[in-house]
Amino acid sequence: MDSHQTTNFVNEIVQEARVTDVDLVIPVYNEELGLASAVQRLHAFASEHLCCSFQITIADNASTDDTWRIANELSREIPGVRVRHFDQKGRGRALSAVWQASEADVLVYMDVDLSTDLKALPVLIAPLLSGHSQVAIGTRLARSSQVVRGAKREFISRSYNVILRRSLGVRFSDAQCGFKAIRRDAALALLPLVEDKTWFFDTELLVLAERSGMRIHEVPVDWVDDPNSSVDITSTASDDLRGIWRLRRALSSGALPLARLRQDWASTVEGDHAPIISRRRALVHQLLRFGAVGVVSTAAYALLFLILETFQSAQVANFTALLVTAIGNTAMNRRFTFGIKGGQDAGRHQLQGIGVFLLGWGITSFSLTWLHYLNPTPPVIQEVGVLTAANLLATIVRFGLLRSWVFKKRQQSSRTPAPAAAARAAITETVNKRVAPTVD
Repeated sequence: MDSHQTTNFVNEIVQEARVTDVDLVIPVYNEELGLASAVQRLHAFASEHLCCSFQITIADNASTDDTWRIANELSREIPGVRVRHFDQKGRGRALSAVWQASEADVLVYMDVDLSTDLKALPVLIAPLLSGHSQVAIGTRLARSSQVVRGAKREFISRSYNVILRRSLGVRFSDAQCGFKAIRRDAALALLPLVEDKTWFFDTELLVLAERSGMRIHEVPVDWVDDPNSSVDITSTASDDLRGIWRLRRALSSGALPLARLRQDWASTVEGDHAPIISRRRALVHQLLRFGAVGVVSTAAYALLFLILETFQSAQVANFTALLVTAIGNTAMNRRFTFGIKGGQDAGRHQLQGIGVFLLGWGITSFSLTWLHYLNPTPPVIQEVGVLTAANLLATIVRFGLLRSWVFKKRQQSSRTPAPAAAARAAITETVNKRVAPTVD
């Protein structure tokens, strides 16, 4: 490693260790002609118009021309510019890796041609810095937007967004504009779920964000088409249609844990920024659905107990009826009360549900024992009445445990770490990634 590389490496570590508000990421592939002017223009604009700390990250995904050399020169010449190289192509792959490694509060992505007017940049990041929204996108389809592009691209873009609305029911207007931003905590929650690594990446991210209950802020932008763009429109459109079909199947099958993410996001993002009334409404809806499941389970329990007691003791009949209805109750609450689809964690949920069942069994068994202590030969109707009341009490306890324990999301917190921890994490990550020196 020569002196220039050593200096560059140290600068990258220092830059990453600092707490940065905004990371402006430019993914590039064979952009040797326009890269320098784009980065210089972006840095000049951000220095003058952004009232926050920022850095610029050039994400080179497997360029075969002089892009990597030029990117390194820019990182040495311009303060706050860093570079990352990836051996595989894929805009989504590069963005995902850079965003997950970044310590900035807000992560921005824009095309290297800077087709979007940079005047919209402060407006794009403002609602994310304030905590108002988790995602922000530029839209070329707003009435106030001024767009200059050919009829073919205009038709394809509008058709694509219509297909998205019809097939996936999205509410955002422009999925393909290369001008987007996301809060780091939201990115860390969503990126592990995004499968696409190429052009469908940001569309998939937006769909998952919307389905997870995150707020997407749209910013009207002025946009001028780059006539020298190397994007293959036909191939990209074909890949996007396949991505829509795959994502629709995943959403329909419940393979993605969005219900759990949606449930916990309102209470974890930015110190409970979700409106209190929304959280209360969600709790009320859960209680109503849980109550409906409880009524069905209680009726099934009483009927099953009556049937089983004809040839078993009351205690055995009670245990068996509770066990059978507890399994069904856990499955119904998992699906209808807490909105969890698919088979992920189903076994764990049932095991924990059995634990809750044992507690309920203890409550009802104690009530039955106490009844038999008071009246050794109670009539069946009295037994059913006492057990039903005890089961209702156990149901109340059950809801609390299901909500706070069984179906509570288990994942690493995605909040922004403290500055010292962020510095240590950034340095460790950078050193670990630098496996061998890079030759300019």
